[in-house]
Parts: sequence; C-alpha cells; structure tokens
Amino acid sequence: MELNINGARRDVQADPAMPLLWVLRDLLAMTGTKYGCGVAACGACTVRIDGQAVRSCVTTVGSVAGRKIQTIEGLAPAGKAHPLEAAWIAEQVPQCGYCQSGMLMAAAALLEKKPKPSDADIDEAITNICRCGTYQRVRAAIKRAAGVKA
Repeated sequence: MELNINGARRDVQADPAMPLLWVLRDLLAMTGTKYGCGVAACGACTVRIDGQAVRSCVTTVGSVAGRKIQTIEGLAPAGKAHPLEAAWIAEQVPQCGYCQSGMLMAAAALLEKKPKPSDADIDEAITNICRCGTYQRVRAAIKRAAGVKA
C-alpha cells in the first residue's frame, strides 16, 4: 500500500486493518508519534490526516492510503523550528515530554483552522492528556505561536 507521509511516498506491506500508529513506529521507524492509551483518549499518538488532528492508535492504515499524513517529524520539514516548536521552548511547556508530539500536532491543526484562537478554541481543540499538567503553558505557547497576547 502507498502512503503519503510528510510529503514523501512510502510503500508499506501491512494489513489494511493495522493501526497507523504501528505502521509509523514499527514498520517505518518513525518513533516521534507515541503510544499512550490505545483507545484514542490521551492524544499522544496524534498525527494530521489532510490537515485534521487524528488519533493514529485507532486509525487503520487502509483508511489513510492516498491521503496526506503528517507526523511530528514533518512538522518543520526544512529543519527549522516550526513556530509552535519555538513557542513550546519559549514557554517551557514540556516536563516529561511524552505527550508533546501529539499536543504539537493537535495545536498545528488548530492554528491552521483558527489562526488567532481564543481560550475556548484551544480548550475545544486540545483534548490531549498531559500527566504533568502543563495545560496553561500549552495555551500560552499556542497563543505565542499565533501572535495572540496571553
């Protein structure tokens, strides 16, 4: 099956029912996308499919063949920090960091839809779980990347 991942064509031999998360991690060695809960509750596995934030642990690879898949590895393809990544660093968002790739992908999807999000927009879009509780820093970083005063 042919996948479009981060703008590159990738051929994979996988059962179409296999979760995209395991194709990325196990078959393609793209380990930036994390396994958290396996039931789409935590968001650690969030990637973007055609610009939409999607939980890859419950998304079958067969359902995304031919669609644009973006992982954390492709957030800043030029090797330069994405504005969200720079804001994450400036606001000192990560503590343990495990959930951060999923948070960044959800935030990127949000900013594509709503370039100047309100607190309510952020709360609605960022449903990812952070066990370290850095939600206020996440909000501040999203606003910084959007150029919105916190």
